[in-house]
Amino acid sequence: MPFQINYSERYKKREQKFFRKHHDLLSKYEKTLRLLEANPFHPSLRLHKLSGNLEELHSVSLDMQYRITMEFYIEEEKIVPVHIGTHDEVY
Repeated sequence: MPFQINYSERYKKREQKFFRKHHDLLSKYEKTLRLLEANPFHPSLRLHKLSGNLEELHSVSLDMQYRITMEFYIEEEKIVPVHIGTHDEVY
């Protein structure tokens, strides 16, 4: 069964702001979301749990520079994106 991505209004605003600056990453982003829904453990996503102040979150990579942080619930098969941006912006 595929995972379900639940977008908050706050995330949608961050997403819009991000793509005003980085419209060239839209196709990578869409591909990443499709892969997250189908198989969040795919090696190309580089899914990993964060630590420290962000220990409740996981992260996946759009590419080597840009990340999406998210809440990730394996039991409920839900993904809740929290932030999108460069490595330094999201961490």
